[in-house]
Amino acid sequence: MLRIKKSALDKLLAQAEKDYPYETCGLLLGKSQGEVRTVFGIYETPNANPDRKNDRYEIDPKDYMKAEDKAREFGLEIVGVYHSHPDHPDRPSQFDEERAFPDMSYIIVSVQKGKAVSYRSWELEGDKFKEEEILTFGF
Repeated sequence: MLRIKKSALDKLLAQAEKDYPYETCGLLLGKSQGEVRTVFGIYETPNANPDRKNDRYEIDPKDYMKAEDKAREFGLEIVGVYHSHPDHPDRPSQFDEERAFPDMSYIIVSVQKGKAVSYRSWELEGDKFKEEEILTFGF
């Protein structure tokens, strides 16, 4: 299960709309306890994919390291990744599945004509994604 602070989710959705028609991306900062990941904030990253920003995202390793440093500063860790699917559903592509790591949450936002219309979170189970419940909290 993924718990996410409402302000972090709002920021993530706004970024997805701002970056349309390209895929947006970033990292989820929080804490993991057993089967529950709690997100307190996000770390926005630019889409570093040089050729296919409209249907692929890539997070530069330097941005990942900066996010790890920022998380540690607040006593947190990276618990997941988010990205958008411009004009496509909020379900993982085969490409998304192939690049995923276990023990992380993956929020995918469907952005249709510039408006974030839905989002879902996924976690890797074996070599396949399964949807996980999302609960929001706070402001």
